[in-house]
Amino acid sequence: MLLWILRAVFVVTLIGTAVSMAQTAASLLEPSSRQPAVYTDPSGATRPATPTVQPGYVTVVPYAIFLAVLLFGVGVIALDRLIPQKEISTLSAVYFGLLLGLLLGNLLMLAIWPVVETDWTKPFLLPMRILITLVFCYVCVSTLYQTKDNFRFIIPYVEFSKQVKGGRPVVLDTSVIIDGRIADICETRIIDSKLIVPRFVLQELQNIADSPDKLRRNRGRRGLDILKRLQSNPKIELEIHEANLPEVRDLQEVDQRLVALAKSLGARVVTNDFNLNKIAQLQGVEVVNINELANALKSVALPGETITVRLIKPGDQFGQGVGYLDDGTMVVAEQGRGYIGQEVQLTVTSVLQTPAGRMIFGRIESRPGTGRESVEAAAASESASEQA
Repeated sequence: MLLWILRAVFVVTLIGTAVSMAQTAASLLEPSSRQPAVYTDPSGATRPATPTVQPGYVTVVPYAIFLAVLLFGVGVIALDRLIPQKEISTLSAVYFGLLLGLLLGNLLMLAIWPVVETDWTKPFLLPMRILITLVFCYVCVSTLYQTKDNFRFIIPYVEFSKQVKGGRPVVLDTSVIIDGRIADICETRIIDSKLIVPRFVLQELQNIADSPDKLRRNRGRRGLDILKRLQSNPKIELEIHEANLPEVRDLQEVDQRLVALAKSLGARVVTNDFNLNKIAQLQGVEVVNINELANALKSVALPGETITVRLIKPGDQFGQGVGYLDDGTMVVAEQGRGYIGQEVQLTVTSVLQTPAGRMIFGRIESRPGTGRESVEAAAASESASEQA
């Protein structure tokens, strides 16, 4: 809203300026009241004076100036609309480059002016001054623009820092976008930081979506759908970063570029990739692993507690039965092979945390609707059948 108010004020001011310039041009082009109506030729005869400006020209020029000023203003607004994403670092590089170029050009001309000022060189001094100033402006702007990511304008005792929404931004990698759980996590408003998707990650997703392999193609399209879902969520601040930084530009591997970008932005990396996790930690970049987050949110079972689970398959060890809780936690029941396909009550004996997730071990207490004696009898019959 504020931007449109600014544009409206600019248009009103521009119209006023255009009207003023048109009126000034009209007053300058009108025949002066002090111009004599007649003049005397060399022979002494009196003749009527010829108007210096044609009447039609006086009428057209003010309107032409008015339209030219309006078109200039419309061009400025159109250019502003065509480039919505502007970088303050680029504007700062151009601004300070011009200031530095003008300063150095004037200082150099002041130094060499007394030496080169002669009657023969005097006509060339002004063009030489303009040329030297242009050269310095070009060199300064070009240098500052190419090094704008390392350029900082420093004022003593004053520090400018970029204010970001929420905590530190997070950089998403390809695996976590395809996984899709990041969208559900953001829906809960747990993450209020800016989400950054580098341009090379987006290109990698597009390449996967265009793969001839059906499985990879479906994974790539799922990742693009997740990105679209994140962009359409008003609660999420998502940025597609060009990643055109000196630290990232010369790297080829996607994982290395991702870690370098996160390090230069002071961001964290969100990933499911175990190798990327290790690489980022070795380089001092914080990592948020979605799998570890999911494991941390799983229910905690303490030894001695009772849980109910359906056993669905035999375990690796003798007599074991395996089931899963609603959150995906694996439960191993001792002497539970005879109860596969049934719901049983287990008393937790131990909990084992592994990189793949949490495992719960327990012994069968009873089955819903049965007593402890029937459970012990079933276990005994199972042992006897296995021994036979």
